This record gives sequence, structure tokens and C-alpha cells, in this order.
Amino acid sequence: MNQLQVRITAIAILLCAGWAEAKAMDNTSAADVYDGWRLGMQCWTLKNGTLFEAIDQTSALGLRWLEAFPGQRISSDIPEGFGPEISAELRKKVRQKLADSGVHLINFGVYGLPSEEEAARRAFAFAKEMGIETIVSEPPFDAYKLLDKLCKEYKIRVAIHNHPKPTRYWDPEIAAEILKKTSQWIGVCPDTGHWVRSGLDPVECLKMFEGRIFDIHHKEIENGTDQIWGRGQNRSEAIFRELHRQGYKGPIIIEYENHWDEDFIPDLRQCIAYYRQQAAQLASDGWADVFEAGLGNADLKPNSWAFKDGVLIRKGEGDIWTKKAYGDFILHFEFQVEKDTNSGVFLRAAEPTWLPWVEVQIMDSYEKPLSRRDTCGAIYDILAPEFNPVRPVGQWNRMTIIAAGPKIQVILNELPMIEMNLDDWTEAGKNPDGSNNKFTIAYKDLPRSGFLGFQDHGFSVAYRNLKIKELN
Repeated sequence: MNQLQVRITAIAILLCAGWAEAKAMDNTSAADVYDGWRLGMQCWTLKNGTLFEAIDQTSALGLRWLEAFPGQRISSDIPEGFGPEISAELRKKVRQKLADSGVHLINFGVYGLPSEEEAARRAFAFAKEMGIETIVSEPPFDAYKLLDKLCKEYKIRVAIHNHPKPTRYWDPEIAAEILKKTSQWIGVCPDTGHWVRSGLDPVECLKMFEGRIFDIHHKEIENGTDQIWGRGQNRSEAIFRELHRQGYKGPIIIEYENHWDEDFIPDLRQCIAYYRQQAAQLASDGWADVFEAGLGNADLKPNSWAFKDGVLIRKGEGDIWTKKAYGDFILHFEFQVEKDTNSGVFLRAAEPTWLPWVEVQIMDSYEKPLSRRDTCGAIYDILAPEFNPVRPVGQWNRMTIIAAGPKIQVILNELPMIEMNLDDWTEAGKNPDGSNNKFTIAYKDLPRSGFLGFQDHGFSVAYRNLKIKELN
């Protein structure tokens, strides 16, 4: 096996196997511009709504990771509060809502884990069933022997959380002493804002827990009040740099407790934008934005495409192309279609608007038959996918396209759709199965480097979180 084959195999394992497991690290998810960091939402930020509304808002903000808190009403139709006490039927409904929204529930807290085994075991069994990785808690001091045992049994971690002084764990020395006596299944979930409220330096506190940080509740605090990340004294920059220095891998959770009586969603967008900027500067993983916010690195007609709140929107008047050519790469993005949308993503064009190229279909093909032309994820007129997992109109979908030498792979909403070798297309106008295609060149002769394009085919389509990682 040569180096290229090894690389393709490794990528395929990561994207096809890793994405199938909610617990796997998704290195290309929407806000995860830093390998190993997962930007997510604490439902407490959205506590004025239901859990289902929090899931929807998390998805709308382009995030995939969620931390729920106990007691939040599940939905407008379900009055029960979320937690270990809910029925198997309600657990199933929550899991289905998460799956439909493309959001993963990874943490649960702050939950009062008890020192009584039967009650603690119910909490761990609930977490296991819901796919939760870490229970965030402020347990009683006599609970840790039991919790250590249950962590190992259920393969679920416990993270000690801190509220402001004078609560049980406000002083980081208390948690640090506990961790000296427990296994690696028990760590901390620092609340950086609460450390500031307690008069502590969050960076110095983080240094005390290197290697035992499982989760972060991040706030930017000024005069005791939450600010947009990067504002005020901008402790966020130093905090992210310290996490980077430590080699931290895990969630960074938005917990924003300001403007609850107003529309604070624009504040959250600004926090996310600041995080992405900082994480991209620190990251060494090679991911980059396909298009700059001002589209200065795009080839397009005036007023044809524009970014609005981080979403690339088609306005008409033609396709949008990269000014940079790409050879081997991983392209990751989210897209949203409307009724009857017909569009596509063009790969490795020798020149913009100059056929031929590989076109991956972007379609409203929800619940429609598989086709080489009319199924989302198909290679247009060349190869039909094996699945049709595109979501209904108005919902966001995730797609990853891998181009490595002659190999093209397409993954849509966690399902591998296409795996093709361009070298198998040896005859112009013919597919390997004998069917015809419209192209006057054999696909084996297509360029292995070129520009990327997003089609304006006269239909509404929107993109966000367009990221690319070059493999050369």
C-alpha cells in the first residue's frame, strides 16, 4: 500500500467510522476549527425555552454539541423536565429529536450526583442510554469512591464543576486535592467566569488541572456580568492559549447569562465568531475558510452571493468560485435547500466556468428515488449514491467531500454516499457500468487540481461553515 492509499484509508476510517459514533471526535464539524476542540452550547444559556427549542437553536447557530441541564422542560408538548427520572419513551423522543437536528448531547450538568448508590446508578444508566460522555457535578465529598466505581463500570466520566465563592468547589485547591485520590475517570469542568467572579485568575487555575480537564464552561466576565467573548479584559484569548498549551482535547461550552430578556442570539453569534478566529490562529491542523467573510478570495459577479450572519446566500447572477486551485483536500460544509432546489459543488475545474469537472449534486431529493442526476450527493450523470439521507427543505445538512488523487468520496449527514476512482472512467460518454453520460472526456483524464465552485442554477441554496483542509 503506497502513501496515498494509506492516507485515503485513514481518512475514510475517520469520516465513515468516526462519524457513525456520537462519541467520536468530529474533526470537521461546523465550529470545530481546532482539531479536538468541540464548541457547544449549555442549555442553561437557552433556559427560557424548552430543551427541544435549545436543540433547534444550537443547530441554527451551526453548532453540533450540546450540554443539557437537569429539569429543563422537554418541549411545549412535553411538560416533564429532562433528567434521569424521565420514561424510556421520552428518552427515545429526545434521542430522535437530537438525531433529526444533527446535534449530539455529550454532557449533562450541573447535576447533583448523590453518595447513595441506587440513585447514583440511575443517573449513570440514564447518561449511558442518552449517549452522554461526561456528567458535570458538584458531588458531596463522601461520594467519590462510589463515583469512581460507577465511572469505570459505565465508562462515563465525572467532571467537578465550580460555582462562585462561597460554594463547595469555588476554590480550585479543593478539587485538586480530590483528584489526587481518584482515577482518571474523574476530572474537572472549570467555569472560567465563576473563577473570575470568585476573584481568581482563570489561566492560573487552569494550570492546576492540566490533563484532568474534561469540559469547559466558558464566560467572558466584566464587573460580574457576561460579555461577548473577546470584550472587556478579553481573558478569553489567554484562556484559549493556555488550553492550547496544555494540548486540551474536549468541549468548550458556551454558557452566556446576559440579556435573557432581549434577543441575545446576535451576542452568541459574535462569541462563536470570536472563538473561530482565535481557534484558527492556534490550530495546527490545516483547516481554513473556503471564502473570506468579505468574499475577497472569491471569483464571482457583483451582488451574486453574500454572507449574512455567517451564511453564504445565493442572490442570483452566477456561480461562485475559489480564486485558489486545490489538489488533494477535504472539503466540509453545511447546506440548506428549498423546495425543488437543484445545485451542485464543482471540483478541480481547470478554469472557472470551463467544463469538464466533477460535480457533486446539491438537491432537494428528500424521499425521492436514487438517481445519478437527481439525488443529493450523486456525482452528476456519473454515479448514483447508495443512500438518500438528505433532510427536508429548510433543515441544515452536512457534507464532506474528499479528493485524494483519483479517489473521490462524499459523506452526507454521517453516511458514506460515494466512493469512486476516476481512473475507472476510461471512455468519454460512458460509465463503467455501460450507461451513458453527457461528458466528452473520459473522467480518468480530468485534472487532479483546480478551482472549486458552488453553482447558481436558478434555485435557492445556502451554505455555512465552509472549511477546507489541503492534503498535499
